[in-house]
Amino acid sequence: MGSDVAELFPEIEKLRVQLLHNVEVTADFRRVEEEISHQEVLTRIENIILGIVTSLSKDEAPVLTLPNRSSWANVSFDSAIGLQMSSGSDVTAVRSDCASSVTKFAQILKILSVIYRLVQSNSYATKRDIYYNNTQLFGSQNTVDHIVDDISCMLKVPRRSLHVLATSKGLISGDLCYMEEDGTRIDCRSSSAAVAVSPNIGGIRNIVSSAKFVLIVEKDATFQRLLDDDFCSKLSPCIIITAKGVPDVNSRLMVRKLWDTLHIPIFALVDADPHGIEIMCIYKYGSVAMSFEAHSLTVPSVMWLGLLPSDLRRLRVPEDALIPLTKTDENKLNSLLQRPYLSSQPDWQKEMELMQQSKVKAEIQSLAAIAPDFLTSIYLPNKLRYGGWI
Repeated sequence: MGSDVAELFPEIEKLRVQLLHNVEVTADFRRVEEEISHQEVLTRIENIILGIVTSLSKDEAPVLTLPNRSSWANVSFDSAIGLQMSSGSDVTAVRSDCASSVTKFAQILKILSVIYRLVQSNSYATKRDIYYNNTQLFGSQNTVDHIVDDISCMLKVPRRSLHVLATSKGLISGDLCYMEEDGTRIDCRSSSAAVAVSPNIGGIRNIVSSAKFVLIVEKDATFQRLLDDDFCSKLSPCIIITAKGVPDVNSRLMVRKLWDTLHIPIFALVDADPHGIEIMCIYKYGSVAMSFEAHSLTVPSVMWLGLLPSDLRRLRVPEDALIPLTKTDENKLNSLLQRPYLSSQPDWQKEMELMQQSKVKAEIQSLAAIAPDFLTSIYLPNKLRYGGWI
């Protein structure tokens, strides 16, 4: 089967060989980043508490210092890693004697105490569990989500090492089997139903797959269409994954895990619009908010398979299937073109400039205007066979 696929999709095989040359470069980063012991996490939390106690003993109001996770000024770009937080980044002071930040100070301390107990007992909790532990203090689930990431950044510890799990929104299907940390065997090969992405990617082991590539799909509707058309077994052994829009951390960790384990090409299938391009960039280069965890979240080898703005003209997608760019779209596109990683992607720049000039965008579903099964029967097979990615 392997040689048949190599003959049918020589361009994918060429890309795989090319990518393998770059694998060793980032492998060492991964090892350093993940080796943080339980004791080290506990020590870092104890040091925070010690700082607070010391301030109180001097009759000073304790202050917590958080790196600013929302500023581009705090981020540098490395083509082998993506967007990563700079060492001398701006910080935000969370004061215990200031009305505007005292609640956040209390929230951080509460979550630190929960994390300490979890790590100490080697047990896990979801962010939802933490929220329901004290709904009055936190006010919303969103508050807990942000603070857990703030703590992860402040302690310089990957979130999974804090023993806090997030509910996954992603789905995965295709030629893939693996073992969960609790010993549950997961088989993703059913063509009729997808498997929810694990909430504990770090615990996954014994990955078995003959997949020749991974396809990241922006939208759940497109993902379900690929499932219905039995895409993974008809075309070539592959794995398809969707986070149903902007990717959650677990979906990004899963794509990273597949890359680290299988070292096969990873393609992105997104709408030909600024929002779709940004989603693809998050998988490939990361985001400002999570730049402190770039080493375990980004996959710089991701290739843009479609939908390309140039495909719209080349395939003569009907005019009534195209959508005019809004002012928000234009602003987003201009912002994307200023991103530090775009200078290393001249082909991506050209596609985005073409979108700027044409002033139109299109969803993946627009291909159905050519023929109902155009996406799975013609578009994707031809793209993969002839190397139609950038």
